[in-house]
Parts: sequence; C-alpha cells; structure tokens
Amino acid sequence: MVLVVVMGVSGSGKSTVGSLLANKLGWKFYDADDYHSKENKMKMAEGIPLTDQDRIPWLSELHRTIREGLSSENVVLACSALKQAYRNIISNGESTLLPNCGQRVKKEEFPSSRPLFVHLDGSMEVICQRLEGRKGHFMPSALLQSQFDTLEPPSAPEHFIIINVEKSVSEIVSEIVTMLK
Repeated sequence: MVLVVVMGVSGSGKSTVGSLLANKLGWKFYDADDYHSKENKMKMAEGIPLTDQDRIPWLSELHRTIREGLSSENVVLACSALKQAYRNIISNGESTLLPNCGQRVKKEEFPSSRPLFVHLDGSMEVICQRLEGRKGHFMPSALLQSQFDTLEPPSAPEHFIIINVEKSVSEIVSEIVTMLK
C-alpha cells in the first residue's frame, strides 16, 4: 500500500490538494486537522503555537490511524508535518522528541514502501493572503510565522517532492500523479 503525505504550513493548500488527489486516484483521504484535540484547536484559535508536547499525541494517533487504513488501501494524508521528527512519527510511529515525558511510541513501520512527502511550498506573503481569505478555520494567520519558524523542509534520505503553491491545484495534483507513476 502507498502513503502520500501532502505537507506544508497552514494555508498552503494541503486539504484541497490532498482531497482532490485522493479522489482522482480513488484512494482514502485523511485530514490531520480532524484529529487535533479540542485543547490543541482552542490553543491555536487563541493564537498560541503548539509545542512538540502538544503535537506528539496527535501525530502518534495519526500514525495509528493511517497504519490501520494502509492495511487495506492506499492513503493520502493532509498534514503540516513541519519537522523531520514529526514526519518520522507519521512514518514509523517512533518519537525521539520527548524521551523523558512518557510519550514513547513503539516503532511500527508501514507495511508498504516509504511515504512520499509532497511539500507545498510558498512565500510567507502568498500564504498569508490565502489565510486571511479563509473563513471558519481554527488556525489564525497570526500563527503563520511560528509555522515558518518550525518548518524543516524535507531532505534526503526522505522520499519527497517540493511543489510551488502558486501553481493551480490541478497542476499540483497532476504533478503528484506523474511522480507516483
């Protein structure tokens, strides 16, 4: 089974691209925002950036959910996945971020090949404009700088592609589909 993680800062288009990609391929789609705890959503809504300690239970739950989904079908996940350590939790369930806080997660790699991380990349200005035009989301544009500060773009040996968000959604989806072939 195959996992594609559409990643990037808030407002980069992860949910839109991920859901359209999953629909085009006939794959299962998961939006990581749906798995945030009520406390995390409230914290972000109040303009408080999440910490590693806030994110690890969320990422661990995503790993478990995706691992179960991959047992029967290919999956597209829309998730910020800002740090390499976060992507490691999604990929194999292993967290070395907080070794002394009781958040030890047993390493359980997916039964498939390595996930493909699709980094939707754009400038602060472009993404800020998108966020300011978005209605009804818990993530305020005031937290965008903290996401850029946290972002560790994927790099070798991760399996990834980087796509500029200024392309149309259909161009982005087509580029991902081409990469998967």
